Amino acid sequence: MPKREKLKSILIIGSGPIVIGQACEFDYSGTQALRSLREDGIETILINSNPATIMTDPSMADHVYLKPLNTKSIIQILKEHPQIDAVLPTMGGQTALNLCIEADEKGIWDDFDVEIIGVDIDAINITEDREQFRELMLKIGIGMAPQATANSYLKGKEIAQEFGFPLVIRASYTLGGAGASFVYKEEDFDELLTRGLEVSPIHEVMIDKALIGWKEYELELLRDNNDNVVIICAIENMDPMGIHTGDSITVAPAMTLSDKTYQRMRDMAIHMMRSIGDFAGGCNVQFAVSPDENEDIIAIEINPRVSRSSALASKATGYPIAKIAAKLAIGYNLDELDNQITKSTSALFEPTLDYVIVKIPRWNFDKFEGADRRLGLQMKSVGEVMAIGRSFQEALHKATQSLEIKRNGLGADGKGYKDYDQIIEKLSYASWDRVFVIYDAIQMGIPLSRIYEITKIDMWFLKQYEELYNLEKEISTYTIQSLTKDLILEAKQKGFADRQIAHMVGCYESEVYNKRDELGINRVYKLVDTCAAEFNAETPYFYSTFEAEVETPQGEVYVSNESEVTDKKKIVVLGSGPNRIGQGIEFDYCCVHGVLAAAECGYETIMINCNPETVSTDFDTADKLYFEPVFWEHIYDIIRHEKPEGVIVQLGGQTALKLAEKLDRYGIKIIGTSFQSLDLAEDRGSFSKLLQENNIPYPEFDTAETADEALEVADRLDFPILVRPSYVLGGQGMKIVINKQELEEHVVDLLRKIPNNKLLLDHYLDGAIEAEADAICDGENVYIIGIMEHIEPCGIHSGDSNATLPPFNLGEFVMQQIKDHTYKIALELNTVGLINIQFAIKDDMVYIIEANPRASRTVPFIAKAYGEPYVNYATKVMLGEKKVTDFDFKPHLEGYAIKQPVFSFNKFPSVNKKLGPEMKSTGESILFIDDLKDDQFYDLYSRRKMYLSK
Repeated sequence: MPKREKLKSILIIGSGPIVIGQACEFDYSGTQALRSLREDGIETILINSNPATIMTDPSMADHVYLKPLNTKSIIQILKEHPQIDAVLPTMGGQTALNLCIEADEKGIWDDFDVEIIGVDIDAINITEDREQFRELMLKIGIGMAPQATANSYLKGKEIAQEFGFPLVIRASYTLGGAGASFVYKEEDFDELLTRGLEVSPIHEVMIDKALIGWKEYELELLRDNNDNVVIICAIENMDPMGIHTGDSITVAPAMTLSDKTYQRMRDMAIHMMRSIGDFAGGCNVQFAVSPDENEDIIAIEINPRVSRSSALASKATGYPIAKIAAKLAIGYNLDELDNQITKSTSALFEPTLDYVIVKIPRWNFDKFEGADRRLGLQMKSVGEVMAIGRSFQEALHKATQSLEIKRNGLGADGKGYKDYDQIIEKLSYASWDRVFVIYDAIQMGIPLSRIYEITKIDMWFLKQYEELYNLEKEISTYTIQSLTKDLILEAKQKGFADRQIAHMVGCYESEVYNKRDELGINRVYKLVDTCAAEFNAETPYFYSTFEAEVETPQGEVYVSNESEVTDKKKIVVLGSGPNRIGQGIEFDYCCVHGVLAAAECGYETIMINCNPETVSTDFDTADKLYFEPVFWEHIYDIIRHEKPEGVIVQLGGQTALKLAEKLDRYGIKIIGTSFQSLDLAEDRGSFSKLLQENNIPYPEFDTAETADEALEVADRLDFPILVRPSYVLGGQGMKIVINKQELEEHVVDLLRKIPNNKLLLDHYLDGAIEAEADAICDGENVYIIGIMEHIEPCGIHSGDSNATLPPFNLGEFVMQQIKDHTYKIALELNTVGLINIQFAIKDDMVYIIEANPRASRTVPFIAKAYGEPYVNYATKVMLGEKKVTDFDFKPHLEGYAIKQPVFSFNKFPSVNKKLGPEMKSTGESILFIDDLKDDQFYDLYSRRKMYLSK
């Protein structure tokens, strides 16, 4: 049936600030849903408190409410918009669902005559209430692990006694595995049971018999009102049961499943979806399969909404699940909708993959000192990367190259573990770097049978690893001169980077690059087309691979390349890679706006990124999307292929910025601020000289490259001293030290983690106020888009501070210094585009902490607070299309906006929660207040020094 005409105005609930377990994949889903509804002429009203995302951009919905996600805000919105017909809660993760259910229980939807669409509340209750779900599964004949529900401590103890150990405890109504844990030993049970009961909003847990070593799979389904069901994607977890799917290395399509078992699994998933309720929309089903010939299947859970995996499945298949789910929610059927990629077939089809996808999570344990780094049922990763290759090996290598953890891929970079006990320990207790440790174990000669016995990772995956190591061994017997074309091609097809091959044969990366270039071993680009090339794809969404040359009957030798280069002028925007603490979704917001602004200026836009959770990697954001690692070799090949006018690096955070030197060295034009200026701002010595020449004060400082030098510097500077490495983001490795012993310990530790780094030692201005400014500069004119004052004192990382726009107690004299310094620094650095400057204010004197001539974390916040598209303006300035004076700036803000950090410490119960110069927050929300008498401001201000630590 076509769209329901009655639905003219729809409220969408967002997912709020980013936390571990609920990240920007829901921002991506929500953005798609908004666009999808607006295509049908439906008025969209959005509530979301996250200022960093593209979803809360004024252009995304007809009305955007940056309000706290609670029923009070919902009532306010429904009063202001009596025309709202329905609410769509399935796009904002567990946060949106929980809020929708709470509003339903309070009768709010009934009071305002608002219908819930896209989901069935009864279906949610069945799936979230593990006892009800279990009874239903047994009734419809779907197997489950032995399990029972406990809503008291006593009941939990009884169940444990009956089942025996190991056990799994799962808390009801939580996301990201909050409160879930494996219990191997009886002595751990009491504490973990208590934690699960406390975390669950209804104080209920399900206790399961643990299925140790079983394989885990996920299916993504869509269903319409006619009961048509399509399975979009089957995802296999490389890790066996016992590790949260958000922390698992996953592969699509499923690699080790027999066709017969896959068909059984499909039937079970469809049967489950139909039995939980009568709703149209997306669904995610998780199964466990026994690792023997029987391949017994057991249901784990079903989520009747778009899930974390939906974003991954959408990017993996090219089938935009959230976009279609939104259409189904308003009444369309699958056969009435177009396949978004081919444009010539319907959405009632199941994608076919002629490539392999590997997703690897990205962790940030270094930010949580004392955290339990072992992986389990509770999700701990902060982001993820996805890679596309022609084989599992190629995709695995590309994914490891995308992680940005100073590895060049699996092995062949001299950074593997060499200690037998350490390797066994890391395999026995799943470690975050196990994807590399498996390779190290094979390299050490540990037999595959032993690795399987410890990890229960399917032998097929282990054999793929072994093949890679055998190839490395073979190549290592050659020199760059004697290396054959066939061997280089094989290594490239299996995903080895030029750097790795150079490591194997003992030469420079450039020598390998030049040799393969001479031999004609070049990357080719293939379309992600959803249908294994059965129909023509209209959407330019590419991945790279290597192919052997083919000779036609006419004797023509060629390699098939599906990425056709146009003669239009082009701009490449480098994305920010995987989310992590210090570099999150705010840079994705900037990249998307950069792409849209370049398109407005008449450029063909090319996006390079490897983050599956974001809007920047949507297939229709840029004119061309290369889903590739933001890794030099891949970027250089795309640039050589496309020949753009230049590359924008200042919107993708530190990831893109780090590549500026190489781009400059290879003669590739950097759009906006030059590499020399970017480098000058990073090089503390040169930057301080610039400040000195312009009579701008800065804290006394010096640099050191060894512990001895640092101790000498300490004799000249007064303690406390702020120590930090250069070229890092999110305050990585920053610490305030108060004596020589602490200084020596921290410097030795830093140089071990980041060898050859130049360390900066600043005298720390104790008790100073911190402020920051963001500005746009065209080389001649400067416009300050916002000045923020931090509620917390100097010494807490700006990303962890409550930042107030405009400042609340800086006098005119101080404000004038901030403005003067900002103008001067922006012009002296020859900034073209955005710049962020951080200040410390002591005794009415404004000191410069640092300047970053790029988009900063606060730009989206200021844009939302003032209602101005600053990244759009800045991009047009970078491209030389406009001067700052060409824009009519009209910022509008009544009262104050406060950027509030949000932390995910609940995932790490034993971690010290004190704040310091190293950033620890995972997300942020925005709070609008009318004046400084507001209770919330008073509360923040009174607690401002509570968490300050070294």
